[in-house]
Formats: sequence, C-alpha cells, structure tokens
Amino acid sequence: MVTVMVAPNTALRAVRTGMRMSQDDFARALQAAGHRVGEPNDANKRLVQRWESGAIAAPRPVYARALEVVTGLPISLLGFDAVPGGHVADDEHGGHDLTSPVSSLATPTPTSKPTTAHQSYEGVWLSRYQYYSSGRGDSFAGQHFVVLLQHGDRLTARSLPGSASSSLSLDLTVDGAVVTGTWVEQTDPTGYYRGARYHGAIQLIAEPTGRRMAGKWIGFGKDMDVNTGPWELVFRDASTSKATLDRYNTSAT
Repeated sequence: MVTVMVAPNTALRAVRTGMRMSQDDFARALQAAGHRVGEPNDANKRLVQRWESGAIAAPRPVYARALEVVTGLPISLLGFDAVPGGHVADDEHGGHDLTSPVSSLATPTPTSKPTTAHQSYEGVWLSRYQYYSSGRGDSFAGQHFVVLLQHGDRLTARSLPGSASSSLSLDLTVDGAVVTGTWVEQTDPTGYYRGARYHGAIQLIAEPTGRRMAGKWIGFGKDMDVNTGPWELVFRDASTSKATLDRYNTSAT
C-alpha cells in the first residue's frame, strides 16, 4: 500500500490569519460573500480545515469565486492547484486563451447597463497617498503595489507584501467615473506608528483612459482628529498571474 503525503496549504492559512479570522469566521465570510454575488455556498469550518491541510487541492468554482471576494486576491495566490472546469483554446494567433469558472467574477462581462469610465480595472496598480504627521511636523507619502480585482461594480485591492513594510486594503464601489469606499492600513510594527491600525474613507475620480484614479482620503489621526489628503492609483499591469505579482512584489518607493 502506498501512502500519499499531501502538502498543507500554507498560503491560504497565512492569508486567513493575516485577516485575523478564525476558521469559523472565514467560513462565515465565504457564505456571506456567496450570498452577495448570488451564489450561495455551504462553507464551514471543516471545509476550511480540509483546504488548509491540503486534503482538498482545488476548490469548487463556487468556492473559488467566494475566496476571491473575501480575500481580495486571485485564486492563483491562495495556494490551490488549478481550479477545475477551466478551458484552454488556441487563439489562432500563436497564443492560448484560458476561460475559467472564476473569470466571470474576476473580469466581468459587459452588460447592457450604462457604461462606466472603464469596463475593467483589474490588475496591478501603484497606490500613492500623502499625509501629514503632527508628531514629526512634516508630510510623508505611502506607496504600495496593490492587486486589484473587480467583481461587478465592486473593487477590492490588497497590497503585495514585499512592496511596503505596512499592509493596505481597499474596498471600493464604482459608479460611473466615481469610485468610493474604505481603506485600512496596518502599519509596520517596527516603524514610527508601532503597528497601529488606521482606517477611513476614500473617494476617487477615474480618468477616461481607465489608467489613473485620483481623489482624497479621510481618516482619524493618533489624537483622534480627522485628517484628509490626496490619494491616487496608477495602472501598471492588467495581469494578475503569479509571475506578474512576483515581479511587482518589491519596494514601491
């Protein structure tokens, strides 16, 4: 009898614990995400355990879509094998086109709804914002490379860990050329802000080219005062493949 050893999915576990979620919390978030996108699922703690142990090497498509919504990351970065049900076709130009059950969520198909400034914003973007530090009496800039996914009119962005010492997440909604939402930044535990967690609101205007969004953030400071400052997202690459994200997983400064 041959015993087959399976490798645990350490990538998924790292993402979940980085979100400060228990396996129960993560399962509930997956269920909620399924309801939001109109695809209910039966995620539970046992299923999350089986994913993280490696007992299930690839999630079913309905769970793959929910995983992308909850984590804000493409399924290729969550430690799974290829999602079943994908189809590769010759594009008759020397390349190949891959269609996947996930692609209808990751890159939405245009509908008859009024067109927005840009149909898809998915890809790698450079995030830049400026803020004033009252404790240091000067202005500073924060920069991250973020991977942005689009689910209908909802955008989620998560910073690549190697692009900055802090981690950044954005949850946004697109309405025409107006992009509105919230931001959360977990600062560097060894830096000036000692691992403090800041959050607030953000509103951006997308340029007609779809290659830049610019606007302002609002948030609280360490003295519980309300601050504002400029914020922009600049498009870098449409791909969210592992190879592309590895290339941008470097300092954004």
